[in-house]
Amino acid sequence: MTNLQQRQNEIKSRIAAEAFKQPLQISGLLFHHDIRDNFYYASYLFAASQEETIPFDGDRLHAKIKAEGILLHVLELQDQNEESGTYGHWPLHLRPTPQEAPKNTLPVELMGSLMVYFYQRYSDNLSESLRNLFALALLHIYRSNFYRKPSEHYNHHEAKYTAAKLIFGQLYEDTVLLEDGCQSLRSTLNRITSIGMSEYGGLPWFWHWMQAFTCAWELMKDSEIKAELARLLDYLWEVRSTYYLGGAWVGPHSRIWPHDIPRGTNVLHDYVQFGDFILPDQMPRTEYAGFIAYEASSEVQRTALHREAPVEVTRRVPKQAALAASDNDVLHSYVYISENFALGGMWERVQEFDNEQHRWDVALPLDALQGVNHLYFFHPGQGYAEGDLRHQSEFSEVLFHQNALIASYQIPDGQPEFIKGCVPVGEWIEEPIGLFGLCGHVYMAVYVQQSFEREVREDRSVVTSKGRTNSVVIECIDQKIAETFQIKDIQQFANVMKQKQPVYKLSSEDDLQITYTTLKDETMVLCSGLHSDRKIIRLVNGEAVDFTTYTVA
Repeated sequence: MTNLQQRQNEIKSRIAAEAFKQPLQISGLLFHHDIRDNFYYASYLFAASQEETIPFDGDRLHAKIKAEGILLHVLELQDQNEESGTYGHWPLHLRPTPQEAPKNTLPVELMGSLMVYFYQRYSDNLSESLRNLFALALLHIYRSNFYRKPSEHYNHHEAKYTAAKLIFGQLYEDTVLLEDGCQSLRSTLNRITSIGMSEYGGLPWFWHWMQAFTCAWELMKDSEIKAELARLLDYLWEVRSTYYLGGAWVGPHSRIWPHDIPRGTNVLHDYVQFGDFILPDQMPRTEYAGFIAYEASSEVQRTALHREAPVEVTRRVPKQAALAASDNDVLHSYVYISENFALGGMWERVQEFDNEQHRWDVALPLDALQGVNHLYFFHPGQGYAEGDLRHQSEFSEVLFHQNALIASYQIPDGQPEFIKGCVPVGEWIEEPIGLFGLCGHVYMAVYVQQSFEREVREDRSVVTSKGRTNSVVIECIDQKIAETFQIKDIQQFANVMKQKQPVYKLSSEDDLQITYTTLKDETMVLCSGLHSDRKIIRLVNGEAVDFTTYTVA
């Protein structure tokens, strides 16, 4: 058994134990918040009931009975009326009752393909009645034709449609559908390798890409199609390894959920592939990481796991189709990655899905410290709610250079006149000009232009700073490198950095210029205005940022 398989069994064991001990709802299901979790947890429980290699303390016969009962109730909720507009679909959220919940197009997109995997792997172990119900449910999925859509936007929905075309085309020997899936697969591979993925760092979306195509690769019998799927998965894992740091996803994100920020907990596929951090107790998106896996190349493994030499990753990212004027309408992503931290983000702010763009941060490996592993600030925008450190506004500009960044905030009338910050647990010295800390093996200087308040919590600090004109300047440095500057403890670091605070200059025209000189005596200048027609000036050592050097993501 490989290390990858051992880690998969660890996940199976953990989730199966949770499913076994959790009491059933009156409906016979485990959850009413999402039907997919019922299918996933029951799958893990059933696997543990059948496979001796999966550690399991419960009674395996009782586990099988419970798992089959849950799966039965899941299958019964499928719309099997061929005249219905939701034919082949399931409800997503199961309120007020599972039977009354409206059908939704989302569950079958991913769950449907994974059901094929489960059925083909375990059909011989299922009771005859459940086996027959599974076969019927899969037939209704196939006949529903939900996946018969062209590849136009190359997003996570179409990725799942493409995988489903291949899976169901093979299952039902539908050569026309299988060929449609092949064409969609090739056009997808050509698109993302030549132009890039518009869903940059979107963790819920990226893992759906990964799971859909991994499931198709696991099931595919045709060697040529399997090879095409492998090429796509090689690309996806190369992307993941590029932005990987000890379980953290560094750099900007087109979409971010509370289980991704400020502490990453959507990490099961990372754990299976890389295994360089402790599997967390909280596993919010179990899906099928314990079942399906495509082992990445040794080169991808090296990129992810060996960060001794710092690197700058600069990429062009195509805008999402609804936002792009053409294929040349791109964003620019920057991230500086060292052994113990990463710093960077997206130069441009975009109003993306649910206003969930996470523009920049400092990221630390998951096991570097207890609590959150991202440091960032933002001005609240559409969708913001107190306690949810997401949903930023458009009123900011940024400048990145290696281990330092500047973020300015020019807030117009009618907008919340404060910025919020999330700061990891560490040894912090608080001064009127900012915070100076040691988190894990990284010293961090966080300068805040206006006065601020810091609320210290068990797993983080939350910073609030008021004012229509504000800015944050951050510089990070590894402990080992800090010693070359004669910095040996947090107090020495604070003493040095207090002498290097930024220079703020506000003109009569509301232009804010921020100048900062780093520990390496490199000068950064960010100038931005309150008015949209103001030119943004970004200079590093007197040179403007050169976006022409950025390559395809």
